[in-house]
Amino acid sequence: MTLDYKDKKVIGIGIISELTGLTERQIRYYEERKLIFPERSNGGTRKYSFADVERLADIAEKMEDGMQTFEIRKEEMKRSDVRDKMLKGQLNAAFRMRK
Repeated sequence: MTLDYKDKKVIGIGIISELTGLTERQIRYYEERKLIFPERSNGGTRKYSFADVERLADIAEKMEDGMQTFEIRKEEMKRSDVRDKMLKGQLNAAFRMRK
């Protein structure tokens, strides 16, 4: 399985900070709050993707609108649950069609 370029975790936190306008501390805070999930290199350096840039911009916008980190996480979990249910439904429907 090949990843889309947007999902490859190759960008360091300094560049992410420049692209998003967020401080490195803000980015680390969003990681601590389980809103973003960078990969780590063998040396422990955080690596982000272009999809993470988009996610961070979305988080920053929601924070500016007054949302709290727990609300953002809760919203994302709901979205994820709905997505999972839809996928399960599609898989079940596909398997029923094959019978």
